Amino acid sequence: MSEPTFPGQSGEVPEFETRDPGAREFWDERFERGFTPWDQAGVQPAFEAFAVAHPAAAVLIPGCGNAWEARWLAERGRAVRAIDFAPSAVASARAALGNFADVVEEADFYTYTPPFAPDWIFERAFLCALPKAHRPRYAQRMAALLAPGALLAGFFFIGDTPKGPPFGIARGELDALLMPYFTLLDDQPVEGSLPVFVGRERWLTWQRNGTPAAPHNAG
Repeated sequence: MSEPTFPGQSGEVPEFETRDPGAREFWDERFERGFTPWDQAGVQPAFEAFAVAHPAAAVLIPGCGNAWEARWLAERGRAVRAIDFAPSAVASARAALGNFADVVEEADFYTYTPPFAPDWIFERAFLCALPKAHRPRYAQRMAALLAPGALLAGFFFIGDTPKGPPFGIARGELDALLMPYFTLLDDQPVEGSLPVFVGRERWLTWQRNGTPAAPHNAG
């Protein structure tokens, strides 16, 4: 079995022992050896603009990697939790976050319960990192974590790919995956993508279906 490739990557791909992207060891090896061509090493304008437009949103970031967005939010006093199931990714993120390292947790997305009800789950190279067989479970868990009216928003890697990661998803397949639970509110092109994602990213904002709970007024 050949090593998965990343479109736009430069240089030779190191030889790794683990070839299953569904295993935490796969990601551990890559973080330990510094092979992270999906890492933005910063915050993209689309994320910053969305975060500024939703200043009260408590944010959950699954598959956070180095968690640059979590740092941006934490520095501004925002409620945020970033999770990853690979210990090396978590260690790398905590080192990058410094004084804000406690917002990063080692956890399994499918069983994790955040310390708050997320108003926004940020999608950044998480869905496309998952083997395709995981997609129905991804959609179900996103729906379970978000209350009606809450948002799933971020960068989606569009266009089917024969192998990965990243595993691109055809737009029709993505719609079929999420529309049982979510309504698409916004679809925008993305500028400044990394080579691995260039020309294939869309910023999509999905809202959890259902009627948001009415605010409770005491007394």
